[in-house]
Amino acid sequence: MQTLPQFLTEYLRRPRERAFAERLGAPEWRFTSTTRMLERAGAIACALREAGLVAGDRVVLMANNRVDWIAADFGIVFAGCIPVPTYATIALDQLDYILADSSAKLLFVETEAQAARVRAACPHAPRIIAFDGSGPDGLAAFEGIGAARAAADPAAALRLADGVAPTDLAVLIYTSGTTGNPKGVMLTHDNLIANAVSAYTYGLEGVETQGQIVLSVLPYAHIYEHTGLLGYFFVGYDVYVTQPDFFLDDLRASRPFAVSLVPRIFERILAGILAAAAAQGGEAAAMVPGALECARRYAAALHEGREPDAALAQQYAAVSALVFPAIKERLGLDRLRYFVSGSAPLHLDVALTFAGMGLPIGEGYGLTETSPTISGQRVNDVRYGTVGRPIPGMEVRIAEDGEILVKGPGVMKGYFGSAEGFTADGWFQTGDIGTLDADGFLTITDRKKELIKTSGGKYVAPSRVEAAARRSPFVGQCLVVGDGHPFPVALVAPEWSALRARFGIAPDVPTAEIAARADVLAFVQGEVAAKTAELATFEQIRRIALLPRDLTIEAGDLSPAMKVRRRVVEARFADLIASAYAAPSAAAQPAAR
Repeated sequence: MQTLPQFLTEYLRRPRERAFAERLGAPEWRFTSTTRMLERAGAIACALREAGLVAGDRVVLMANNRVDWIAADFGIVFAGCIPVPTYATIALDQLDYILADSSAKLLFVETEAQAARVRAACPHAPRIIAFDGSGPDGLAAFEGIGAARAAADPAAALRLADGVAPTDLAVLIYTSGTTGNPKGVMLTHDNLIANAVSAYTYGLEGVETQGQIVLSVLPYAHIYEHTGLLGYFFVGYDVYVTQPDFFLDDLRASRPFAVSLVPRIFERILAGILAAAAAQGGEAAAMVPGALECARRYAAALHEGREPDAALAQQYAAVSALVFPAIKERLGLDRLRYFVSGSAPLHLDVALTFAGMGLPIGEGYGLTETSPTISGQRVNDVRYGTVGRPIPGMEVRIAEDGEILVKGPGVMKGYFGSAEGFTADGWFQTGDIGTLDADGFLTITDRKKELIKTSGGKYVAPSRVEAAARRSPFVGQCLVVGDGHPFPVALVAPEWSALRARFGIAPDVPTAEIAARADVLAFVQGEVAAKTAELATFEQIRRIALLPRDLTIEAGDLSPAMKVRRRVVEARFADLIASAYAAPSAAAQPAAR
């Protein structure tokens, strides 16, 4: 068994000149070698000790993805301290709670302006180091102090964590939660290493990965990409670091072998392909929508074990030669071997559309509390519609009420200051509902606490319905409500650019004005009804309300992990929900049955 300092040192001592890269708006990639990363991590570790921190002290990271973030995280670990990753977008009252609850001794942020805001709003703020800072509390000066110490004693950094054991706390990650204060999840060195090695060994069996490019866009503050970094080193990827604002440009510039994303990004990519074709007009506008539908139908036939009929096979051969290569080259996906999807349900139609274009998506499942991977797909053996099989070492059991229970080396040490979350016999309670088929593939149906019970006694899984509705290129965000009502309705924030193009609406018209138009409401309502038509009668959406704006983190509608705070949104837009149920056409809907 290894500790993270041992694991990281082993891989960083393997010379690779382009192990890390970033642009973040610059014209060219800036590369960091494994040797340089090991030097930087050692210098930051020594600087932390020079600042008075000792093994076990907590250090908070509040920033977007960047190579500096990786160096700081590794430095914290090399010092025997505990990283506490948080989102750059976290509300300052929640940050102050985390600083106090974790007894943080130091905080890394991106800019001096951000540091000033934190000092003004957070009474529990410790010393703050700004990545882009130019003074004594800037990263360059801080790292320089540690580098001088390391130069005088080159082995100093590696000795700092000598007393750390594999079963010790390695990272403290606060779950964003939908209500109340976040909970600190305690993950050990064993948890993280075992999970990364098992997940990547299982998922990439038979795939050559050394020296390939992975584009890393999901936030390091989330366990998904935090552990993913360890997996990237283990399989020998070069890590190209980006952020959402630069994702499409960096995707085209890097032409990666692999990318891990969340379902919303896949949906936006498809919407973007259709919008670009419509804007181009002519042959592209005529061919691309049909080509994507052909891809879905062809992949669906294979998924269902059917041989595509001759007409479909002929059409598919044509679009595979004429349309898909151009789409992939334009997006930077011409060298992509696979996608990974996690964090939320991926609709089967979306997965099949990408699969039909020759871009397979392996959907996985996990939680912060499980380091995160519980189950996943093999790149060479994807079963669409499921989240794969449990990875080696992870045991899954379905409780009588359908809840997924888990045991294994990735399961957390516990919540910081709490003993909840486990059954009496030691199984972790995920809070998710799912099923295991005869071949061991896991399917997630919904969150246990988010099921809607209609007045007719039917249970509706909102995430399933929302995923179906979001297949429309005109639907952006979607929240299904209806507990205690005869049928569910949906709150929809449209894809505003697609609506503007569809109705010829000028860019300067406010979104609230667009949402108030009866013709727009009727159109989007028709889109949602069509996309949910194949669901059970009691799940179908025939009545919606259009939100006047997108749901955002800044407004408190979304958690820092981009998950909808359902209760908050339902309360905030209660009048809209009431108007949807009061509308004449809503009254004519059949009761759930």
